[in-house]
Amino acid sequence: MAVEDPNEPGGLKLVIEDYPYAADGLLIWKSIQDWVKEYVNIYYGDTDTDAIAKDIEIHEWWEEIKHSGHADKAHESWWPKLRTKEDLISILTNIIWITSAHHAAVNFGQYPYGGYVPNRPSMTRRLIPEQDESDPEYRELRRNPQKFFLSTIPNKFQTAYCMSVLDSLSTHAGDEEYLGDRAHTKWTSDARAIDAFKEFSRRVREAEEVIDQRNVDPILKNRNGAGVLRYELLRPNSGPGVTGCGIPNSISI
Repeated sequence: MAVEDPNEPGGLKLVIEDYPYAADGLLIWKSIQDWVKEYVNIYYGDTDTDAIAKDIEIHEWWEEIKHSGHADKAHESWWPKLRTKEDLISILTNIIWITSAHHAAVNFGQYPYGGYVPNRPSMTRRLIPEQDESDPEYRELRRNPQKFFLSTIPNKFQTAYCMSVLDSLSTHAGDEEYLGDRAHTKWTSDARAIDAFKEFSRRVREAEEVIDQRNVDPILKNRNGAGVLRYELLRPNSGPGVTGCGIPNSISI
């Protein structure tokens, strides 16, 4: 879906340009990556190349994630190594991305896409029959496809239950904190970190403006046009309720 290109945001060029999740995702990823890089550089700098290797606490944190947070996967070979500043930047960027933007993209669109259950049934009450005229269920399907379809999707109780769950999962709280925001202004006394975060907030706002422009661009057919929903799942800010947009700072249920 993408090829490496150092001249593109995030170092990747999309093979399919009109791919809303990837296109918007790269904007948000780059904003997160730049923020993490600036923050890590404040405390590890460029003078001591062994700073990460000598930091006992950061290694204990990484071991806790692997052995306590993911004990069943602790000994897998694919875990990133934490040896250099670049390793730490990559690890932190991935963690922040997964718990903010990636989660938002797969979570907050559940009700808009599946709240009307016939559009995206959460289960089937019977199997779709094989194409066999000797099968009475297949003959039933042939006689009245609409009635057969209605017999497969959730019943009224299951539909209402599913809708209520999707509504809860897709709802933003009134006091939600979104990517680039902090309710508590005194989260650190380090002016360098505060300035870096202000720059991060500015980049997030810029990304939001780009996303809004893309959603009214008639050339982008996968997010604009008759019968096509705007792609706003990676639009950083939102109001409360079911909005289909907004990236909270972390996963909160």
